Parts: sequence; C-alpha cells; structure tokens
Amino acid sequence: MKLQDTLSNQEKELETTPKVRIYLCGVTVYDESHIGHARTIIVFDVLRKYLESKNIEVNFIQNFTDVDDKIINRAKLENVSAEQISTKYIEHYFSDFDGLNVKRATNYPKATEHIQDILDFIQKLIEKEIAYVSKNGVYFSVSKFPEYGKLSKKHIDELQSGARIEVDEAKKDPLDFAVWKFSDIEPTWDSPWGKGRPGWHIECSAMSIKYLGGNFDIHGGGRDLIFPHHENEIAQSESFTENQFAKIWMHVGMVTISGEKMSKSLGNIKSIKYVLENWGPNIIRLFCLSGHYSKPIDYSEELLKENLIKWRQVETAYYELVHAIGANSSENVPEMAQKSSKDFDDALEDDFNTHLALSAFFTLVKETNRLAAENHLGEIESKTIMPELQRMLDILGLNIPKVLPEQKQDIDKMIQDRETLRKEKQFSEADKIRDNLNEMNVELIDHKGKTIWMKKEQIKADL
Repeated sequence: MKLQDTLSNQEKELETTPKVRIYLCGVTVYDESHIGHARTIIVFDVLRKYLESKNIEVNFIQNFTDVDDKIINRAKLENVSAEQISTKYIEHYFSDFDGLNVKRATNYPKATEHIQDILDFIQKLIEKEIAYVSKNGVYFSVSKFPEYGKLSKKHIDELQSGARIEVDEAKKDPLDFAVWKFSDIEPTWDSPWGKGRPGWHIECSAMSIKYLGGNFDIHGGGRDLIFPHHENEIAQSESFTENQFAKIWMHVGMVTISGEKMSKSLGNIKSIKYVLENWGPNIIRLFCLSGHYSKPIDYSEELLKENLIKWRQVETAYYELVHAIGANSSENVPEMAQKSSKDFDDALEDDFNTHLALSAFFTLVKETNRLAAENHLGEIESKTIMPELQRMLDILGLNIPKVLPEQKQDIDKMIQDRETLRKEKQFSEADKIRDNLNEMNVELIDHKGKTIWMKKEQIKADL
C-alpha cells in the first residue's frame, strides 16, 4: 500500500511487517463530537479494517485530550470539575462512534493518566537544553530545532515575523511554545519546575512514543492539525529521540458546510448525534468516504440523499443474493465479481482512494441487481458474489439490518398470505399486507414467478 506523506509530499510504501503502528490525534473532550471528527476517524477506521482484512496486525492508538483551557472554561461555565466535563464527553464520544460502527482503538490514552510520562519527557528536553524554564512555565526552544516548519512548509523567518505581533516576555523567542504551563487553577500537578499542567503538543509526543515507540508507521489527524500541533510534535519528539518521529504523516481534509468551516459563531456545526439520528451510520460512512480523504468535503443534505439512494440499492442487492434460487446465468459472474474485488483493493492500495473503492463496490451492487432483474441470479451466482460483497461491506464498516429467525417466519407467512389473496384477486387485502410490511421496514420486490423481501434500514430523514 502507498500513502501520500504530508512531510515529504511523496507517496510512501507502508511497511506492514511485523505490524502497523498508527497514532491518531483524538478529540479534546469539552463538547459534542461533530461530522468533521467523524470523517477523520471513519477514514482511519476503514484503513485499519482493510489492513486487518489482509491479516495485518494493527496497533491503533487514539488519545483523548482531557486537560485543556477549553475543558476548564466549560467546567467553570457549568460549575462542575474539569474531570466531570471530560468524563461526560468521553462517554458521549463512545456512544457516537459505537453508533457509527467504528472499531475501538487498541488503547485510548488520556493526558491526565500520563502526567509522569510527560514530566519525564520535559525533563529530558531541559537536560538537552532544548527546553527552558521561564516565569510562566517551561518552553520549547524552536531555534534549537533547525528543521522547524518542515511539515507545514513554513519558513522559520516567515513564522518569526508573524509571531512578533504578539510578544510574550516569558519566551526567549516569539516562536517558542509551552510544554508546561504554571497555574493554580485546577486541575494542576506538581512538577520539578512548579505547579501547573501540560501543554497540548507535549501530550501527544509523550503518549505516542510510550505506546508505539519512536519512528512508528503512521501519524494521522485532520489537516487543521498540521500547524502548529503536528509541527510542534515533530520538533519535540525528534529532539527527544534524535530519530524520525513518524514514517508517514496522513492528514484528512475538513468537512465544510456550504463551503465554510464549521464554527459555533456561524451556528453551522453538525453534531454526530444529530446526523446519526437523522441519517443513520451507513449513510454517514458513505458520505465521509465519498471523496479522497486528503481533500475537503462539503456537507449537504442533497449529498446525503444521494448516498441514501445508493444505500437502498445495496440493501436490494444483498437481499437478492439472500433469496437467490434456481436460475443460472450464462454470463461470467466469477470474473465480474473478481474484477470488482480487485478494483476495490487496488483503489485502497493506491493512496487509500475510497472514492474509487466505492465505485468498484457500487459496480458489484449494480451488476447484482441487473442479474436479479433479468432472472439470471441463482444460488451459484449468489455463492460467488455474496462473499465479495460482504467483504467490502465489512471493510467499509457498513451494516445490513439483520432479521431474527422468528421475524423471518412472520414475514414469510405474511408474503404467502399476500400471494394467496392475489391469486384470489383480493388485491385490496393483498395491498394491506404490503402496507403492514412497509411499516415493519420490509419492502417487497415482485419478480416473474416469485416475490422476495428486503429489510430496510429505518432512516428518519427518509420518512
């Protein structure tokens, strides 16, 4: 697999032996997660599921920033502790992402549980004279890391001229950034230099190296984290280890609303809770994967509706395969299924192009529905196509609604009763049964000589 590395601006081969080590910058837990968070995390969820489908072991680490000024301000506003705020929104996070069918990370380290690791990290930087103690805290000396700016492609002189606008006398250089902030406002921890709390950037450096070691395979996050967060992580970490921090930097494009960045001031933030309630997990996942991961994607109800139509086609194809009997096709179905499967994998192997992978997936869906409509979909064809379709569904994290055995018996009985009524020309009574099935989210598909049923996902926006 080749992935575009933000640092080198080149495609790099992902080393998959003995395992793939991934660190993804998680959320700061002071508010509800939104569709922008969902896109980044779903992209990495599918990357992980694809690698694991190839029997590649993945050590996937995603942190929680659970100490931050935003958390403290929220706690003050609600008159509760910072820990209560972070605990609440971590619970909401898991509820949201479990609902989106995201596989849980190998570990979810929290900054507050790794204070000693952070202190040890800072101490080593001080001993190397790369960090220094000032009246406000401990700062990283950017001038001691000559490669600063290499990830964001920002020249240090350009950054310095911008930084001089806001002069901080506690810093030796305007570009220097805090790794430890002195404070008496809780939460605080004791340190050799004074009571306070860690800076944002140092948390990820300390936790990623603790769980994955230096020079791990992929460091991921949203494109908005390239500067200053990831730039500062590189400076700290490579100063600490004197080695390359991460082999590949993989950044996911933002989700915009009508071309604008989501923000509270504009009132255009779409929470995961909102989109899940209205559209369900499958439509959201299809939306998040519909463009190349590195490019921005614009949220719109129209695009979600387009994905809903496509998802209904997937449900139809799946149940056509489930109910396939008898008929045999003269077409080369194995060749068609294998080509779709190969195209799917090739797209993901080439800079994780989920847009092209979905194209291959929907080609298989379309061909399945065509075969069914032409009465060329039998048991042999189903046994060929279903494993490939299910494999793609699993990798994409898409779930077809399941039907319990007792529900299946009830549905089959209702369909038999409807067929009897139709033969007796009692069409209005037969239509009542169809209506009752529709209320159960069961749709009937009438073919020549048979009727099959499909269980549809209930989607509020489709009602």
